[in-house]
Amino acid sequence: MTDEASPDVVFVHGAWVGPRCWDSFKGLYEKKGLSCLAPSWPFDERPYDALRSAPSAELARVGVGEIVAHYEALLRPMKRQPLLVGHSFGGLFVQMLLDRGLGSAGVAIDSAPPKGVMATPTAVRAGLGVLLSFFGWRRVLRISRSAFSWGFVHELDAAAQKRAFDEHVIPTPGRPFFQAAFAPLSSATKVRYDNVERAPLLLIAGSLDRTVPAAMNRANFAHYQQHARVREKTAFKEFSGRSHWIIAEPGWEEVAEHSLDWARSTGAAR
Repeated sequence: MTDEASPDVVFVHGAWVGPRCWDSFKGLYEKKGLSCLAPSWPFDERPYDALRSAPSAELARVGVGEIVAHYEALLRPMKRQPLLVGHSFGGLFVQMLLDRGLGSAGVAIDSAPPKGVMATPTAVRAGLGVLLSFFGWRRVLRISRSAFSWGFVHELDAAAQKRAFDEHVIPTPGRPFFQAAFAPLSSATKVRYDNVERAPLLLIAGSLDRTVPAAMNRANFAHYQQHARVREKTAFKEFSGRSHWIIAEPGWEEVAEHSLDWARSTGAAR
């Protein structure tokens, strides 16, 4: 892949939503002259209506490893590595991709926890519906509107919550949730916190996030801070009054601008 074909920014979405969640960020960055790419997870490269009515049976077997490998296969041939921006599970995937030597820098927003970060009671409640699903680790699952409203968009009014659900929500595999929940028993979500070779990383938290509370993002950051040679390559920012829908709720522009300004300060974005 030539430098001309390499995007400046690659966005990585999380569970329950697809690439459309990045439309605002993508539009803003493109107005600034940046080329952007927002790929789907494996087996999700179809219109949302098709995904909702008939999700691929293959999706049920997709876990963290398969999703990270999917993005790695996209990034590895690029001559010029892009800025990686991920949200929720996408934030975890960005951390794992950086750990593999990919990306010029990474922004992990409301990131799902890597191995070593314990879930808070609020996060457990947010994921309980999945974890209690019958054989949920080998099924494609759906989130209810009430669960999405409670965990993602509780800072929006009722009409805006419904619009967000109708516009963005798609089925998702259950496997990544179980891998995150049982992380102490496997290496599925492991990152090397002491990896001094990786590109710079910015962790962003929302103070009112229920799905990945800010305390978990702070704990994530603290793991990197334990290693002196990694500290200068790792930054943290908490935005007050923001929910898990921090990338699309009112005020998203501040988050997008801060992310890009930080990336430019590292020399990772033009």
